[in-house]
Amino acid sequence: MTATPGDADVPDRVRDMVAARQQQLATVGADPQALAEQLRQVFEEFTELRMHYQFGIDEVLTKVEILRKEFEQMHDYSPIEHVRTRLKSVESLVEKALRTEGEMTVRAIRERIHDIAGIRITCSFVSDAYWVAEMLAAQGDLEVLTVKDYIASPKANGYRSLHLIVRVPVYLSTHVEQVPVELQIRTIAMDFWASVEHKLSYKYERNLPPELRAELDDAARVADDLDARMERLRGEIRPMPVHEGSLFAQRPAPPAEG
Repeated sequence: MTATPGDADVPDRVRDMVAARQQQLATVGADPQALAEQLRQVFEEFTELRMHYQFGIDEVLTKVEILRKEFEQMHDYSPIEHVRTRLKSVESLVEKALRTEGEMTVRAIRERIHDIAGIRITCSFVSDAYWVAEMLAAQGDLEVLTVKDYIASPKANGYRSLHLIVRVPVYLSTHVEQVPVELQIRTIAMDFWASVEHKLSYKYERNLPPELRAELDDAARVADDLDARMERLRGEIRPMPVHEGSLFAQRPAPPAEG
């Protein structure tokens, strides 16, 4: 991944966070020397950990790109519009590990942090989001660990998306790593809304002024309505896909005409 201007400062910032956590734990009776050694070892292992998760992204991304290219070359329509990947930085990973507390071992961190690696897939239509999820879930070497359907049940702030945690085998020279990867599958309208909401929340440190919160709430309703209207037009482009053995028993029915 391309370095950002602040990347050179990451080790210093991470060390500051680790030192602060060490001091905090030391005040409640922990052995400072043993704690410092444990945190140092965890920091050194993060490079290897991130490598494994990058390989996990590569494995799942290959599957997504194969589906995308198959549809583009063999059919007249592809449900996959855009694909982006994300891998937590060392700083972000250490910060979340400290914030979520628990043991500072790589194994413990992997068990409680499930969004280290992520792939975001953008589709034109709501039904395509479910369709892509079904195609990936049907692949024998992908194990679906969790499903969170924020399309059928949006978050309180209006966020809508389909989230899956899948586990993929990564074959290394001496062993196989089972790596979890988060999939976020959403429509273009959902992605646009989520991007704006994220930027505003970051700017105002998640304390949005009431007038902006009201605007976002209204925009979420407009995006939902747009998705419903576009879904009614989908049949003119391609018939609705057939979902067999669906993971999404709760998924919304296609909107009625009129």
